[in-house]
Amino acid sequence: MKRVLPFMLALAVALSSCQAIGTIFKAGMWWGIILVVIVIVLVIWLLGKMSGGSKS
Repeated sequence: MKRVLPFMLALAVALSSCQAIGTIFKAGMWWGIILVVIVIVLVIWLLGKMSGGSKS
């Protein structure tokens, strides 16, 4: 049982991410592109805030 649990957890994570990607592409390619751009902008913004951002 101890060996099966990590495998099942990894499988659940992998399948849910595939389902999420499938849902994004069902909604349309443009929605997927918009979501990716928003996530990238948020990551860059958070990294800027963590590194100090503007000091004015």
